[in-house]
Amino acid sequence: MTTTDDDLCFRTALDLGHLLRTRELSARELLEAHLARIERVNPAVNAIVTLVADRAREAARQADERIVAGEELGPLHGLPIAHKDLHDTAGIRTSHGSPLVDGVPDQDDLLIERIRAAGAITIGKTNVPEFGAGSHTFNPIFGATHNPYDLGRSAGGSSGGAAAALASGMVPIADGSDTGGSLRNPASFCNVVGLRPSPGRVPNWPSMTAWSTLGVKGPMARTVADTALLLSAIAGPDARSPIALEEPGARFARPLDRDLTGLRVAWSPDLGGLVPVEPEVAGTVAAAAEVFTGLGCVVERACPDLAEAEEVFRTLRASAFEVAFGALMDAHPDGLKRAIRENAEQGRKLSGPDVARAEVLHTQLFHRVREFFGRYDVLLLPVSQVVPFDVGIEYPTEIAGVAMDDYLDWMRSAYLISSTGSPALSVPAGFTPGGLPVGVQIVGPHRADFAVLQVGHAFEQATGHWRRHPAGLG
Repeated sequence: MTTTDDDLCFRTALDLGHLLRTRELSARELLEAHLARIERVNPAVNAIVTLVADRAREAARQADERIVAGEELGPLHGLPIAHKDLHDTAGIRTSHGSPLVDGVPDQDDLLIERIRAAGAITIGKTNVPEFGAGSHTFNPIFGATHNPYDLGRSAGGSSGGAAAALASGMVPIADGSDTGGSLRNPASFCNVVGLRPSPGRVPNWPSMTAWSTLGVKGPMARTVADTALLLSAIAGPDARSPIALEEPGARFARPLDRDLTGLRVAWSPDLGGLVPVEPEVAGTVAAAAEVFTGLGCVVERACPDLAEAEEVFRTLRASAFEVAFGALMDAHPDGLKRAIRENAEQGRKLSGPDVARAEVLHTQLFHRVREFFGRYDVLLLPVSQVVPFDVGIEYPTEIAGVAMDDYLDWMRSAYLISSTGSPALSVPAGFTPGGLPVGVQIVGPHRADFAVLQVGHAFEQATGHWRRHPAGLG
């Protein structure tokens, strides 16, 4: 290869896969380029918190041998990846951002099983908030992850380490998870792509609440096509998940090119007036709507009524927090951050009728959104209501003059969509005058993940914002 290591680290995963298969590049060369990039850049960004370089080198050696031997190769063969530190990785430290559970698991999550089976090479783990709670990545073990575009700003969360690692060229693909925006918010903050798939698209195992549709796992990358590539490896049915969708993941490996002429696009800068939004964010969504007009779409300002989504999300999330952290809170009352304790305590106060009411509202919301998508093909929204904020604060306490009551309030543009169950994609959409990334959220009908990826790909190709990489990192 005549390209520099840094150029190699910003190539797309699809390009890298082609170079590996044609033996123009070895898995060992690719790994060493990324390890060198991590050594140089990660101390300032703090995205990768556990590195397993020797293990990765052995895996890369084996990957090269399989190519030489002409063996059948998986879709991610030879590509370096770092896993979110909420996902259990057999034999590799998994902290969940908390000293209470920091340790080395003896089994992989199903997501990790699939990534490894697809041929990817694990290089380590990416930083998270404590137990993934909140959309700003900091914890008492590893500290905060910094935004590669401005080291004084947040990288978002809870997949903030993953997004920052992608943006700064440390990995070409990364995995994450999303309950209230944890794949989408950090993608927006770091100028990368994050897909919240339909519930069941990426099966979740092990899980104490296997029937829940609120939290999902999914893919991140620097382009939509690379995100779809990773989805092709992690999607598909599994008997261990009762809500797993039967459609095979290979569907998402198909080309994403599509003529958008006549596509019916609804857009709203504020989710129909439900949320305050900073002017730079609202302007970015409006500009994105104009891009779709230029692509031949029929674009209208509209949004479904999402009023019940707030109660649905808050109730079901609090109930899930009590299940996940109630016993831990009782055993270590001072060992969890205040926000987690408060959410678990809220869950403990819920009555049976409270949860039943949330499920009834959840059903009503689903049908209202379903009817909306009978009139429109996709919905264009802000991902986050703010641009990346100071890394030293826990969360924004005010947006456009409106006070935020707690650490969830500023994430409403993402978590209200979580309540609908719709697939939602965060795609780079531009930069503020100060150089901070802003994404847009493309939401689709029930289980229309592939269509959402196609629309996001067309927008990405028309704008090219993903090509602007962080400067000054070394």
